[in-house]
Amino acid sequence: QVQLVESGGGVVQPGGSLRLSCAASGSISSIYAMGWYRQAPGKQRELVARIFSGGWAYLDSVKGRFTISRDKTKNTVSLQMNSLKPEDTAVYYCNVVPDGPDGMNYWGKGTLVTVSS
Repeated sequence: QVQLVESGGGVVQPGGSLRLSCAASGSISSIYAMGWYRQAPGKQRELVARIFSGGWAYLDSVKGRFTISRDKTKNTVSLQMNSLKPEDTAVYYCNVVPDGPDGMNYWGKGTLVTVSS
């Protein structure tokens, strides 16, 4: 019943910007953490940004360019991506970790970001 709906992917030129959004709905009572991962062809999935009760974390290569934010009233998380580079090209996946003892986590279907001239 848990659904993560991602939006905002697309094609941009180097130096451009995109804003990704993810909305969580369903049986989640509360959320401990929300974040974004990405996976490029032939590469491992990597954490891009994550926001949780204790703060936030960013992949080193996106620090200063990407900003993660969360709206608790809407159960959404957004990733503002500025100064995009070709190496940012990947499928971006929303990830949600519910609050509670079960250690569950949920994934969106992914949204493709292509940075190319």
